[in-house]
Amino acid sequence: MSFKALLVEKNDEGKTSATVQTLEDNQLPEADVTVAVEYSTVNYKDGLCIGPGGGLVRNYPHIPGIDFAGTVLSSDNAKFSVGDKVVLTGWRVGEAWWGGYSQKARVKAEWLVPLPEGLTTRQAMAVGTAGFTAMLSVMALEAHGLKPGNGPVLVTGAAGGVGSVATAILANLGYEVAAVTGRPETADYLKSLGATTIVAREDINETVKRPLEAESWAGCVDAVGGAMLARVLGQMKYGASVAAVGLAGGADLPATVIPFLLRGVNLLGIDSVMQPYDNRLPAWQRIAEALPMDKLEAMVHPATLTDLPELGAQILKGQVKGRVVVDVNA
Repeated sequence: MSFKALLVEKNDEGKTSATVQTLEDNQLPEADVTVAVEYSTVNYKDGLCIGPGGGLVRNYPHIPGIDFAGTVLSSDNAKFSVGDKVVLTGWRVGEAWWGGYSQKARVKAEWLVPLPEGLTTRQAMAVGTAGFTAMLSVMALEAHGLKPGNGPVLVTGAAGGVGSVATAILANLGYEVAAVTGRPETADYLKSLGATTIVAREDINETVKRPLEAESWAGCVDAVGGAMLARVLGQMKYGASVAAVGLAGGADLPATVIPFLLRGVNLLGIDSVMQPYDNRLPAWQRIAEALPMDKLEAMVHPATLTDLPELGAQILKGQVKGRVVVDVNA
């Protein structure tokens, strides 16, 4: 049996190319569950894996796509049966393992979760790794005391995938959301998701000499890192927390320990890749409950396998807004 997939190959000079090709089932990796993929999406990591690799891809040829949703075609594991709807995010699928930019994927059962009740496979990929990470961030902030009424919650990189979903979830849960963006043209989009305040990136992306500024934010979902995260730490309210989910602004953190010592600020690291199964289930269930589907649909840009090379380059340049949903069968 054959299927189509986006295959990334590397030549003798080390240059990569990505094209849609027809492959055979016997080329899939060995694992216990085969899935008929219906939808995938586009994340920053996908841009790296479609293009230069970013040190994430171990072997070529390679099929990227760090998440997918679809229907089980065959299973050697009692956990899943033929016909089950499933979702996969993380576990280095699409990086070290062939991923979701394909009409078929073969993976380990332990990497899959059942499609949450109330979500379609398309909606699950509108959420994807970005939305799953956003929900993990919100849950971590709540576990550290964040409640509606505490004050505004800052979302950096708000027009991106994580930021868009975080904004919509927080607003739906009753939080006042301040959305940071470097793209003024996205202000109306962010307000449509529930943001009450738009913060210009240039107002917050440089460090200052003062380790503490006015207490402004009751919580923060930060997808930027770097100098912006350092600046935000000095603006948090007493005892507030920052959920760190990304490094679009750089991996360095030019900060001091003063916010932690004098204001009891918490910096919470959020990893979505290796989250245990028992943590994934409640996060996906809360997504189904707390993310308004109309707001989710407003974020979506449809795409096909042939669109992916261009989209991969665009997301690396910060030019993708919201969530891209890839119909691998279109």
